[in-house]
Amino acid sequence: MSYCLIIDDSRVIRKVSRDIVESLDFRVAEAENGEAGLKACKAEMPDVILLDWNMPVMDGYSFLKALRATPEGRTPKVVFCTTENGLDHITRALEAGADEYVMKPFDRDILAAKFQELGVLPASHSA
Repeated sequence: MSYCLIIDDSRVIRKVSRDIVESLDFRVAEAENGEAGLKACKAEMPDVILLDWNMPVMDGYSFLKALRATPEGRTPKVVFCTTENGLDHITRALEAGADEYVMKPFDRDILAAKFQELGVLPASHSA
């Protein structure tokens, strides 16, 4: 079973995201900021990460830069899920190593399609 880490400071967003991702047959873990996300990645590297941009302690951009700087941190697919829709944010995220960029609010169909494009959606599901 594939493993997804959700990093977002909003408990509500984490719950909604968890429900969606679990419905796609992923094991799920959560972190409330980038620093907690890095600790979770050291414990077990996920297959895919849903990442918020604006968080206390360590934001999503700083997390992504730190993750991608480690050899094992190049493996997971990273999907930014954020309200930041400026071209500068999208460009910075992709240049830092994000694989996809999804605007909040998102739904199951959007995540399933992105996961399918990234090749991380279990074969039993389709967008």
